[in-house]
Amino acid sequence: IQDRNDLEISKFDDFVSNGLNFTVEMETGTGKTYVYLRTIFELNKKYGFKKFVIVVPSIAIREGTLKNIEITRDHFRTLYNNVEFEYFVYDGKKANKLRGFATSNQIQIMIINIDSFRKDFSDSEDDKKSNVIFKENDKLSGRKPIEFIQSTNPFVIIDEPQSVDNTPKSQEAIKALSPLCVFRYSATHRELYNQVYKLDPIRAFELKLVKQIVVAQVTSSSTFNDAFVKLNEVDNRSGLRAKITIQVQQKDGVKEKDFWVKAGHDLYTLSNERAHYRNGYLVQEISAEKGNEYIDLGIGRVYLGETKGGMRDEIVENQIRNTIQKHLDKELQVRKRGIKVLSLFFIDRVHNYRAYDEQGNPVKGKFAKIFEEQYAELISLPKYKELNKFDVAAIHDGYFSHDNKGILKDTNGVTLSDYSTYDRIMKEKEKLLSFDDPLKFIFSHSALREGWDNPNVFQICTLNETKSTLKKRQEIGRGLRLPVDQEGSRVFDDVINKLTVVANESYDEFAKTLQKEYEDDCGVTFGKISKYAFSRLHAGQHDPEVKIGRVRSEGIWNDLVSSGILDAKGKITQKFNPSAPGFSLGVKNIDPAIEAEIIEIIESYQLDRHIRRDEEPKKLRLKSEKEL
Repeated sequence: IQDRNDLEISKFDDFVSNGLNFTVEMETGTGKTYVYLRTIFELNKKYGFKKFVIVVPSIAIREGTLKNIEITRDHFRTLYNNVEFEYFVYDGKKANKLRGFATSNQIQIMIINIDSFRKDFSDSEDDKKSNVIFKENDKLSGRKPIEFIQSTNPFVIIDEPQSVDNTPKSQEAIKALSPLCVFRYSATHRELYNQVYKLDPIRAFELKLVKQIVVAQVTSSSTFNDAFVKLNEVDNRSGLRAKITIQVQQKDGVKEKDFWVKAGHDLYTLSNERAHYRNGYLVQEISAEKGNEYIDLGIGRVYLGETKGGMRDEIVENQIRNTIQKHLDKELQVRKRGIKVLSLFFIDRVHNYRAYDEQGNPVKGKFAKIFEEQYAELISLPKYKELNKFDVAAIHDGYFSHDNKGILKDTNGVTLSDYSTYDRIMKEKEKLLSFDDPLKFIFSHSALREGWDNPNVFQICTLNETKSTLKKRQEIGRGLRLPVDQEGSRVFDDVINKLTVVANESYDEFAKTLQKEYEDDCGVTFGKISKYAFSRLHAGQHDPEVKIGRVRSEGIWNDLVSSGILDAKGKITQKFNPSAPGFSLGVKNIDPAIEAEIIEIIESYQLDRHIRRDEEPKKLRLKSEKEL
């Protein structure tokens, strides 16, 4: 299998040190869940295996997996001769269900969160803190629930192992299941144990399994024409200090940067002497009083979470407007194809979308107000007349967690209150794809991003007030899946399948960050060709299964270096210009029959093939302007 997939061949010692762990690398949005579910049925059909445990890291992924099984249940029964199977989510309060898991003669699929069984159960002093699964249970004749799983030696499937068994305790917990072997599925593995399959971002795009990324920016040099200060945090643990964000002058332009400051610090100095901070930006006072945290700069106070200057409000307004406009344009493009278009706004402060008055009644936050103002202005344009069928209040809504009183709240995505939010998102996934549902613009907390797995998201806009820790890959991952039409059929169309990211940074900054993440997460370096990049080329004209392999691929790579197409490190040089008339690689040793394929492979490693700049860059629209 590894040889067929052009992967490093595992040695016996690898199994001795790492056990029967097998890595499957699949880019986000390419159908990872479907693949491991189908693997379950293939293992049953070919070898008769019936016991499977799917371990997930979070509520969101657990609910997503459950929803996937529900959606594909009839599909798998059709494919596999109406085979009977049962699936369930492990619940510590219903541990007796594990008896059926162990004794049933049908395929058994149990989904379990790693938190349900990774607490230290070996220390008797901490027995009260141990998970229920490791405690003797009267309903199970005094046996521990885990024993029923262990008796079956199940196949264990880990969804997102970098988040599941990333600690020694978690790894011991997986071993406690007594698995026959472990399959590990993710786009971003930390460790590659006996890798058997690899579908990286480059190959996923070339196979047209994901949308192309288009970056639309609304910032400009004028964004930095005023002194900007944001108060992020106040701390009094080691002397009173405040964490602020300001704009710093650097060689390649103005960048936002965080600093810890104390009374007496001069922002003019910290900004590398930007003229905007020259007068009146000396830290005079810091307040850590709970509910009244602020920093006083002499020219005024900036309270916790607030910003001063920098045209931040204008940027947010233009992001929202741009997202709406892209959405409406996409609707005009695909509506007759039966495709419902969705746009997703991620925010980090719920009150920006839904606030509450003194009586506790919900009122519109500033983002909701901006959205309705901008939507009303755009939808009134003649070109969008046919799309104006619903009241503005019906087309947008928020998905957030709430407290016991029903008040929406900020969250980290892993609390008990998030369960119902994920449940709502999953249950309404199919409903949102229908033209009958007017909801098209969705606001959700950025911490709940994993819950969003809807294929018809064509626009993503992140409106975080605090500095986002959200990775670009996580940001775009919610919209990479290929869309479906009203019949539920997948749409394969390069013209339609584009994901627009409305960024509050330049295209170059976004692309540079994303490129680094691809390199760090999955070893993909755009613009650099590996020695084995050509190993999957067909070696024979009559047998498409025969590949040229690693040795010949390295030979081609060396020839390309010699000809100047690649440099000594494999980076693509300016000599590679396939758009030039009569272009040729100019390498004598390369078979002319495969030269076109080699050119195509080299092109696939160019970043601008995967991440495209929006063709219509937007001028920053100031509040005093009437037109975009």
